[in-house]
Amino acid sequence: MNEALLRSLTPKVLGILVRRGADFAAAEDAVQDALVEAVRVWPADPPRDPKGWLITVAWRRFLDATRADAARRRREDLVDEEPPPGPAAAVDDTLQLYFLCAHPSLTPSSAVALTLRAVGGLTTRQIAQAYLVPEATMAQRISRAKRTVSGVRFDRPGDVATVLRVLYLVFNEGYSGDVDLAAEAIRLTRQLAAAIDHPEVAGLLALMLLHHARRATRTAPDGSLVPLAEQDRGRWDTGSIAEGVEILQAALARDRLGEFQAQAAIAALHADAPTAEETDWVQIVEWYDELIRLTDSPVVRLNRAVAVGEADGPRAGLAALAALDDSSPTSSGRAHPLPRHAAVAAYLHERDGDLPTAARLYAEAARKAPNLAERDHLTRQAARLNTRLRG
Repeated sequence: MNEALLRSLTPKVLGILVRRGADFAAAEDAVQDALVEAVRVWPADPPRDPKGWLITVAWRRFLDATRADAARRRREDLVDEEPPPGPAAAVDDTLQLYFLCAHPSLTPSSAVALTLRAVGGLTTRQIAQAYLVPEATMAQRISRAKRTVSGVRFDRPGDVATVLRVLYLVFNEGYSGDVDLAAEAIRLTRQLAAAIDHPEVAGLLALMLLHHARRATRTAPDGSLVPLAEQDRGRWDTGSIAEGVEILQAALARDRLGEFQAQAAIAALHADAPTAEETDWVQIVEWYDELIRLTDSPVVRLNRAVAVGEADGPRAGLAALAALDDSSPTSSGRAHPLPRHAAVAAYLHERDGDLPTAARLYAEAARKAPNLAERDHLTRQAARLNTRLRG
């Protein structure tokens, strides 16, 4: 069974059913039924036209479900006649499905789940396992999302920026269960790039490829985090790096700079450095300045403070960090609301030689870490400095 083929056909088949007049929720259920039937039938009797086969079976399932529902008999004029068999239509509504699944009325978590289901072709169980939630919980989330977008027509323009943010959320989930969400996000972004000529789509694809190239070196065999400066660069995926850089250069040449292109440029500078010491931090600071101009995000300013500390010394980095929050909550004893603030402050204070402050801030950062691996890493940093202070 060619699972990759089935998943690539899912959005095309779903789009055709919706264009024929099927309600999105009912159409999506019918497509899932057709996929189950394909898994059962195709190994022994593969069709000559897989897409046409799926459309026919899904449409019949939709008709059966509609006719069985007395409350929807007013739709019978819409679905009385089954389209004649023949080659599948060449129209591809995949792009509209991206926009539909990233509808602004959906929460980010619902948009991600619906995208993975309707565009990615994943099952509810696979999505639930990837997000480490019960299958029933994910089924309810997807069901609510489908109901929300069921009345949305395909004739409205979509927001590319929202679609890209949904795909970036998928990518950042990484890997869990039997679904590699980072790889799935790259696949979906490639699909989007093939459907729409947009420099920010290319920028996001380049960013994903450049980050993914370092994946194998981010953790040690025992599962502990390996900081960027300590990663074995000889194990980075040079093919993904080369592809990402090529895609990025083509996007930047169009002179329509966006957030994801700027992020990809920073990732490319890290990937281009043979060693951590040879990183072009000055140019990275310049790209962070571009990002601030585009987004003015506190997270970007936090990352810029790290880059400034590397380019101009730890005290310059601490000054940039202080400018981020003039109230200096880490020195007043209050917890800073920005994630990783304490960890960045600890790193810069350690580089500046203030080990007691760095140890305290590493411990504070560990208590607020979002996952066990990061917590363990920060706890080890605090313990390392406390050992040096006692010695």
